[in-house]
Amino acid sequence: MKFIQFTLTTSLILTLIVGGTLFTPDVLAQDKASDKKTRKVPSLNTRVYDQLSRAQKVADAGDVDQAIEILDVVKEKASSMSSYDLAMMYNFYGFIYYAAEDFDNAIGSFENVVAQQPIPESLEQTTLFSLAQLHMMRGNYDKTIAYLERWEELQPGSLPVKNLVLKAQAMYQKKDYPAASEYINEAIYKQENSEEGYKVDENWYVLQRAIYYELKQPEKVTEVLEKMVKLFDQPSYWVQLAGMYGELGEEKKQLAVLEAAYQKDYVTSGSDVFNLAQLYYYHEAPYKGARLMEQAMDDGVLEKNLRNLKFLAQCWTLAKENEQAVPVMRAASDLSEDGELDSQLAQIFLNLEKWDQAIESANKALEKGGLRNQGTTHLVLGMALFNKNQFNDALNQLAEAQKHKSSRGMAQQWSKFVETEKATYERFQAELGSS
Repeated sequence: MKFIQFTLTTSLILTLIVGGTLFTPDVLAQDKASDKKTRKVPSLNTRVYDQLSRAQKVADAGDVDQAIEILDVVKEKASSMSSYDLAMMYNFYGFIYYAAEDFDNAIGSFENVVAQQPIPESLEQTTLFSLAQLHMMRGNYDKTIAYLERWEELQPGSLPVKNLVLKAQAMYQKKDYPAASEYINEAIYKQENSEEGYKVDENWYVLQRAIYYELKQPEKVTEVLEKMVKLFDQPSYWVQLAGMYGELGEEKKQLAVLEAAYQKDYVTSGSDVFNLAQLYYYHEAPYKGARLMEQAMDDGVLEKNLRNLKFLAQCWTLAKENEQAVPVMRAASDLSEDGELDSQLAQIFLNLEKWDQAIESANKALEKGGLRNQGTTHLVLGMALFNKNQFNDALNQLAEAQKHKSSRGMAQQWSKFVETEKATYERFQAELGSS
């Protein structure tokens, strides 16, 4: 499953001094929009602020080591700094480490931010959520949930959608699928029904689908994929939806969706092409299946191996296109160690009244062996020999066919017929000889 990532801002905090206190623009907006009483926190020391700003400029210029050195100098005076000074210092450490992709040190720095009290509630909330994200990145799912719950304690009312999604992902990674389902379902419902009309992020549906799959709820997986096909029209979603219809036993829908996907050029892998050809075959459209297989092999999408050639021959045969089936069946039989395909080829030649080819293929089948129904091959050989007026050889093969239960009845009938025709033929030949 694609990993859902909420990214921290990679630039350091743009600052604004209001009443001697450091705020980010988004924090200021929150405070102005809120009527609740804010915490009383000490003002940010001007000299500390100057050093933090200097570290920011150096980091923005790409010199991470020097930025850290500047912060280390500030840190040497930690004993004389207020909780807010310390929090902002560690906050800068955290963003610099994050920008340098040193995530473990970033986590440690942000943990030091929330350890300082008192600090602005908005800063604490932002940092707690950043910690949840970072622990998610590092695979620390229990800590992700713990920091999210600390964030929630500071947030009145219902959970924001972003928290629900992050919790859902953490629970999914913990294999707590029922809890993950609850969170992602709530998030998607809120987003789908928001007054602002926000669209649901594609990855949220990906997560929801994965959770339903783990919960063994194929109907729900299918419902999600139906949405994804309509909203995002990705090739993989069409193919997956077709597969889910097949799993649910809705084979007509499976064929319809996969055929539509093929017409959109979304069916590109050999396995998906073969699945579509099989669906054509089993839904009594073997000609379509044969044409699809033939095109795929010509294009190199499918190999001309035993499985594919055998199935192509079956499609042509079921479509009553025996002339098309013969060369394919020959190619497949050359790759097969048993005589099953040669036996089938003998039957095709018999139907085409090509007696010599039928005899040749039947003998080859018996020589290779491994036949599921050896009696049928003897029967076909006997019938072909009869049509060549080789009555004795035909009767010998029909006698062999009678040894097998599946072909015994038919072989007995043919034996009587051949004996009658043999007598008639011999009498006719005798009359010709005496005239």
